Amino acid sequence: MVTRFEQFVSAINGIHRCIQRIERDEMEKYGLKGYHAQYLMALARYSEGVTAVRLCEICDVNKAAVSRSVSELENEGLVERRSRGGTSTAYRANLVLTEKGQEAARWVSLRAQEAVEKAGAGLSDEDRRAMYTALESISSNLRTISKEGIGQHEVV
Repeated sequence: MVTRFEQFVSAINGIHRCIQRIERDEMEKYGLKGYHAQYLMALARYSEGVTAVRLCEICDVNKAAVSRSVSELENEGLVERRSRGGTSTAYRANLVLTEKGQEAARWVSLRAQEAVEKAGAGLSDEDRRAMYTALESISSNLRTISKEGIGQHEVV
């Protein structure tokens, strides 16, 4: 008998693997890795740029991962650092997409939109709203569990 936990984890892992495969396939066109897609999309939302610290928060990724990825994106000419009001340290500078980076982000965004539409085929708007509400609740509850430990929290 498959438990709810096994069914949930299997479904989430399957979704995650498919997303990673789609990201990898799309980013190969730019000579990048799949994980670069989330950074490009996040930076595209902030035309004035964001600091590496803020990018960590937006993407929910640690500083080391952001630092490596930003260096790779800079080396490809997709991202540049712009000093903020006299701030000279590279880590506090705003990260901004270059023209080439904006083009890549537009492509990634378009492909992501297509993937989401195809993945959600057959879902009504009501089903979609319920799914996102449930996923947000599960995510929030799991964050609480991971911080406090199982049995030490109140599930919403």
